[in-house]
Amino acid sequence: MHELSKEQQILIAMRQTLTSVIREITPPPGMRHPLSERTLEDVRQCLALISAREKELADAEGRGGERPYYADEPPSAQVVPISKIGRPTKKD
Repeated sequence: MHELSKEQQILIAMRQTLTSVIREITPPPGMRHPLSERTLEDVRQCLALISAREKELADAEGRGGERPYYADEPPSAQVVPISKIGRPTKKD
């Protein structure tokens, strides 16, 4: 594993801070959002720029292809226990 550069650390901190702020100020369904549409669009643009720069840095280091995932998202690979691996049996 490699150590993150100062720029990568800053980008991660900025992304986490912005998403935490949005999560905390998002009102329940049906209530008006406290931020203006312009401010919401600015936050979206900031997150898009952060994401693009993180991808550029990852590609430059050969770490491309990393994707965020949700905890409830089904895994793309399935683990098969070694005890279930064996030779096929012949059926008569």
